[in-house]
Amino acid sequence: MIIQSEITPKHSLSNFFEPGRIGVIGLLREGFFGGLVVIKTLLRNGFSGEIYPVNPSYKEILGLKVYPSIKDVPAPVDLVLIITGNRAVPHILRECGEKGVRAAIVVSDGFAERDEEGAKLQKEIVEIGRQWGIRILGPNTAGIANPSKGVLPNPYELGYERLKPGGVALCGQTGMINPQAFPYGDLGYGVSKICDFGNKCDVDECDLMEYLEEDSDTKVIALYLEGIRDGRRFMEVGRRVQKKKPILILKSGRTEEGAKATSSHTGALAVKDQIFDGVCKQAGLLRLDSFGELFELPKIFSHQPLPKGNRLGIVTFTGGVGVLAVDEATRYGLRPTILTRRTIRELSSIYPNLGKPIIDLGPPMAALRDYISIYPKILRAVLKDENVDCLFNVIWTGPTQTFLEEYLRIYRQLKEINQKTVATWVYGPKVSLIQELTFGLEELGFPVFKDLEKAIKALGLASHYSVLKRREER
Repeated sequence: MIIQSEITPKHSLSNFFEPGRIGVIGLLREGFFGGLVVIKTLLRNGFSGEIYPVNPSYKEILGLKVYPSIKDVPAPVDLVLIITGNRAVPHILRECGEKGVRAAIVVSDGFAERDEEGAKLQKEIVEIGRQWGIRILGPNTAGIANPSKGVLPNPYELGYERLKPGGVALCGQTGMINPQAFPYGDLGYGVSKICDFGNKCDVDECDLMEYLEEDSDTKVIALYLEGIRDGRRFMEVGRRVQKKKPILILKSGRTEEGAKATSSHTGALAVKDQIFDGVCKQAGLLRLDSFGELFELPKIFSHQPLPKGNRLGIVTFTGGVGVLAVDEATRYGLRPTILTRRTIRELSSIYPNLGKPIIDLGPPMAALRDYISIYPKILRAVLKDENVDCLFNVIWTGPTQTFLEEYLRIYRQLKEINQKTVATWVYGPKVSLIQELTFGLEELGFPVFKDLEKAIKALGLASHYSVLKRREER
């Protein structure tokens, strides 16, 4: 087995996300939080490297030898997690420096987010890190995750077995993005990396964007920020990275009150929202408006090809939703398409007067007992139209499971032939059926959104990014 510490890492953050040997320092007692939870989660998720518990009060735990100090570990260590009282952290970091450790996740809180004394303590650990060449994530953080390598050193119980690997990287200044706080186990899409910056005393969003720039697992980056430390570097790195993969950003502190709350949460420096918005526009970064969007909108980039333009096709079981979709499309730069004459004739041959800008399946569904048989023909006709760049598709589940397998079969066929961007919204009278169909479609790689507004916004962002990318390539 190749151990990370035996090779030259590609990036300083490789020690966080691709460690071969992990030290867990501090709290090891039973409970839903602490080092023992970290060790159990690593083992359960298939981490193949070495784990070294460190605590002078223990001899052995879970069949692993426990060492009184990190200096007593008989091998090089790539990454340590520090879960102790805040005053013990500086001494532990110095020992890590003497040991040759190059990456530390400081889970402990009580630093700049608390008071002036905590801020001084945070400054001290930053100085220690620089002195010994240790990159520090945190403090006041729940850490990182790299599910493709089983690296889930999460200090909280997850509540589910495994984190599904995928293409979405989620990063932010909050533990709310971490595995214990969000139902990743129930999602139809997977994640490439998770990173909670905590107080962001050292490792920040610029470091992470640079690391993810070359990460082959990551297709899209979603960031939650409370502030930025170096505006010039942020713009330069963001502009460069977005040429390779989209970056979606949610920033708190848009109001004066929110900016004050930001400072008390992680000690972040507030940035005027108008300035930040201008930076994002110059760098080609895509701004989000709500916390839910941080988790929902990236999947359009992870699962689907980019649209070649902004011409939107709409297929729906309800005309009212189609009209609302047109309003939303206009907000996000999408233009309801005008179908070619050939497509109009083909649709009208399937069912009279079907070939309209909003393809309403309500009438044929009411008139035809086997309307499901014409459904795939309609979708194929729309998707092969040269005037359609992306499709908003609305599905009605019905009151029973009768059509669920049919919908999944139709989408399996689409997956084989379709090269266009598809966003789906599922509605119906039973939440259980909506959830079942949603999960099935996303397992096939077709993102489903909680409401029509999010579906249209996702397509709008994908179209906007596609335009930016083509412009950069000229």
